[in-house]
Parts: sequence; structure tokens; C-alpha cells
Amino acid sequence: MPLAQPAAPARPRFSVLGPLTGEVDGRPLALGPLKQRLVLAVLLSRANTAVPVDLLTDAVWPEEPPRTARKNLQVYICTLRTLLGRGAGPDRLAHTAGGYLLRVAEPELDVLQFRALARAGRAAADGGALAPAARLLRQALDLWQGPPLADLRCSPAVEAEADRLEARCLGVHEDWAETELELGNATAVAEELAELAERHPLRERLQAARMNALHLSGRQAEALAVYDAHRQLLARELGLEPSPALTTRYRQLLARGPARPATSGPAQNAGPNSALLPAGTADFTGRSAELRHLIDELGESGERVAVLSGPAGIGKTALAVHAGHLLADRFPDGRLLIRLRTADGTPRPLADVLAELAVLTGRSGPGPADPAQAAALWRAALAGRRMLLILDDAPGEAVVRELLPGFGPSATLVTSRSQLAGLASVHRVTVPPFAPAEALDLLGRIVGTGRIGADRAAAARIAEACGLLPLAVRVAGTRLAVLRHLPLAEYAARLADPAGALDELVAGDVTVRARLDSGWRDLTDQGRLALGRLAALPLSLLFTLPEAAAALGRPERLALRALEALTDTGAVTSPTGEVTAHAALYALPRLTHLHAREHATTLSNTLT
Repeated sequence: MPLAQPAAPARPRFSVLGPLTGEVDGRPLALGPLKQRLVLAVLLSRANTAVPVDLLTDAVWPEEPPRTARKNLQVYICTLRTLLGRGAGPDRLAHTAGGYLLRVAEPELDVLQFRALARAGRAAADGGALAPAARLLRQALDLWQGPPLADLRCSPAVEAEADRLEARCLGVHEDWAETELELGNATAVAEELAELAERHPLRERLQAARMNALHLSGRQAEALAVYDAHRQLLARELGLEPSPALTTRYRQLLARGPARPATSGPAQNAGPNSALLPAGTADFTGRSAELRHLIDELGESGERVAVLSGPAGIGKTALAVHAGHLLADRFPDGRLLIRLRTADGTPRPLADVLAELAVLTGRSGPGPADPAQAAALWRAALAGRRMLLILDDAPGEAVVRELLPGFGPSATLVTSRSQLAGLASVHRVTVPPFAPAEALDLLGRIVGTGRIGADRAAAARIAEACGLLPLAVRVAGTRLAVLRHLPLAEYAARLADPAGALDELVAGDVTVRARLDSGWRDLTDQGRLALGRLAALPLSLLFTLPEAAAALGRPERLALRALEALTDTGAVTSPTGEVTAHAALYALPRLTHLHAREHATTLSNTLT
């Protein structure tokens, strides 16, 4: 009878793409104490490569190795030879001139399989075989069981090996994402990359893939928010700007090309107060939460109306235009902005607005002299179209009611200094001042991140002295960009002086005082008198309802009514978010406070 062939020695299988594990024939291997596992982790991470003894020593004893370190290391190696070789002799784990060499075949180690699949996937992609490439890259990624060597990162040397492995995984993830995007699988990519991109916010290629996936999935606001968050992080942590390639991609997503013209062919010679949609602000900053609200509200089917409210200079128009660009795909018949005030803040007559709308929607010839009939014609012209109408700087509810679509798929976005409480069934968004980080971000984009980084404390004082008002921050940044010699600290000191702050917030023909003047004129006589008296309170300090009543010289019940009226215009704010008898604190925005003080001396001393 023929002699029986000896059974082939069982091959172990190890995993480093996650916690360090080993098994033979499906049975787990006991890998020994911590120090022995640290040695094995480094050897497996550098499989088939000689690992210097010094590196192994550093991995086991990261601080001061004992005198017996080399002898102890030899004991660990001897034990591992028995564990790994399974009778195959010392050649599997050999000592060479360069250190210790662990020989491992591809089926025995997950990281070797990962590399082979990744190489094959990249080769397939280079050859134009996208579907097989995506499949191979996916198989490589599926080998990962979590952060590599997650249970042994107490050793800096092992942590360095783990970081190197993780960087390779990220590269394959990026290859996979870009391949899937070319195949048209944007939704899957967007979901896959969400958590990964948050864990690695500085990795630009990963952020770019996520941006493209969100954009191709119809989630434009989120795509632009990814870029904005990445840019802010780079500026804050490294003082850098995104690469030109990523910035160019962002601008492409922002522009999105012109909207398709309305069916009846709107005229191209719109009047000075109207535009199909102005270009977005190149350095638009922040407002992620508000943008999400607007996209969700206006992007749905059916008649929608949203109101952006806030005082002059808070950035309502910039936000509305930015949202309009993001919503381009939802409104194929066009996006139209019409200003409801003249340049000096005077409300435009309804007849003038309706005449321009008639031209912009392609109707020729004189319209009805009666504004009510002209408004009815406008609503009828809009009924069959899917348009976004932006009514900018509405002076009150009456003009908005006349211009709202009566029915149909169009949507309306209204900006106003007041909340237009008389409008029913609308979605309201109060536009707040910038957060300090947003104000610094905008300042850096105008002035230069290097100049801001050189004196960040002074830049923060400038933003604070601007009351975090976007217009004021932009004017301050523009002034500093022109006056390159002016130290930030000196300009911050000028703005901190209540007597001259408003005089400093001028850039060419743009002045903060002019916007505040317009808001002042919007107030009633009683409102101006009340605001002037409140301006006698200490600057930049919160005040209570009893303190407001004392400043106004009225009972608390009447003082509360005055505060409610001023809050509707943005002249008074409440940190609690409520303006009721139970709201504990109130405030005057800094620049509004300074402006009201200037006018207080001309007011009457009595309430009417």
C-alpha cells in the first residue's frame, strides 16, 4: 500500500486591519502578552521586510528600555517562531543583517490581500474598466474591520504603523469613490463618505469626492457646506486656503450656469431695480443652518413662501441670492429678484414694481392702470411656471400680498427688516449676526489669512467692535485691504472708540451709517423716541425690562410693548429668543446703539 502523505501544516491567518487577531483552521490563536503582541504587530505591518531591532525595541519600550531589553526581545521572537512556524522552522521569522524578517504569504495576512486587490482595482480603472475596478476596490475596503491595530495604539511606534495603514485605506476609499461617481452611483458614495470625511477633515481629496457626490445627488447646499467647513478649518488650523482645484470646483457648483429662460421669453433689459438673479458673493460665509432651512422649505413641491428677516446689514439679500443659486435645478423657468426699495431705502410704488415684473415675464404693451388688475395679471402669468421669486427688502406686508403667486409650482423668498407678522402660512427665518468664527473667517478672506493670523486677537476685537454685523465686517475688511499699512491693533482701537466707530466703517461709497439711517427712518416717531432713550443705557450691556421701563419713563406693560415693536425691526434683541414679560434680558446691537445715541439729542423729551 502507498504510504500516506503527511498532512500539510495548517497555515495561520492574521489580521491587522482592525484589532490584531490570528487564527488557524478557524480557531483563534493566543497571541500572548502585550509586549509580544506589539512585536508581532510591527512585524506584520512590515511583512516580508526586515524590521530593525531598534524599531522593535521602541515599539515595546517607548520610553526607557530596560538593560534586558534585547534578551527579552529574543524571547518574544522565539515564542513567535513557534506560534507562526507550526513546525516550519526558523525561516518564517528569520534574523537578517537588517533586523527580523517575517515571511507571510498573501492568503495569510489581510493587509497583503488588501494591497493586491487595490493594485488590481487601480489597474482596471487605468484601463477604463470602471465596473470591475469599483468591484475590486470595494473588496479591498471590505477587508477592514475598523481602525488598524486599534488595541495596540498605546505604543507610539505601533500607532505610526497604524496611521500608515490607515492612510493607504483612505487612498483606496478615494479611488473607489471617484470610480463610483464616474459610474453614476453618487448616492452610495455620499452615504459612504459622510462619517469618513468627518474623521479626516483635512484630507482634501476626500472632501472633494464628498462634495461631488452630494452635488450629483441633488444636495447642493450640503456640497457647498462641505467646502466652507473645509476652508474654515484650513484657515483656522494651518493658515492655508484650499487648493486652486477645489476652489474652482466650488465656484463651478456655486454658479451652476444660467437658469433656463421663461417659456414666454422674458425681456433682457430689466430695469435698475431688478435682475434675473445677481451673481452670488464670491466670499459668502457661514449661514449653513439657514441655508438648509431654505432649501428644505423652498425645494418642496407646491406653493411655498419663506421670509428672511433681520436689521439692515445683517446679510439677508446675500443669503437669499446664495439660496437662489443653490435651487437652480428646482426652478427651470427661472429665478428672479426684484428690489422693493430704491437705493436710499424708500419703498417703491407697487405700480412700478408690477410694470417691471410685466417686462421680465415677457408681456409687452401698457398694462392696466389699476394696480389691483396689474397684480392679478402678474399672478396669472406666473401660475403655470416653476419660478423662484425673490422679493428683496420688503417694506411691509401689503406689497408682498399683491405679488405672491396665487397658486402653482412657483415659490417666493422675501427679505425684510421686519418679520412681516401679518403674512399667514409662511416659513420665517430670522437671520442672526455672525458667530465670532464666521466674522473672523470673512475678515480673513478679505484681508488675507496671513495678516489675520499675525494678530488674531486684534482681528477678534475688530469683529466684536463691528457688532458681528456682516455688512460692518465686510466694510472693515475692505478698508483694511486698501490700507495695507494700517496695523490691525490700531484699527481695532479706532473702532472701540464709541465717538468715532461709525466714521471708521466706510469703504468708498459703502457706509454702515447709511444703512442704519435707512433703518432709523423705518421706525415710527414713537419707535425712534423709544430707541433714543434706550441708547442712554450703558453700551454693550444687557438690560432688563424694569431697566428699560426706567429708561423709557413708562410702566413695564407699555415698555414691553415698545420693546416688542423694536424687536420686530431688529433694533432690540433678546438672548433668550423671546420677547415677553418673562424674557429676562434685552440688548441693543452695538452699532444700532451708537447710531441711536447720535440721533437721541434731536428727539422730543416726551412720548406722544
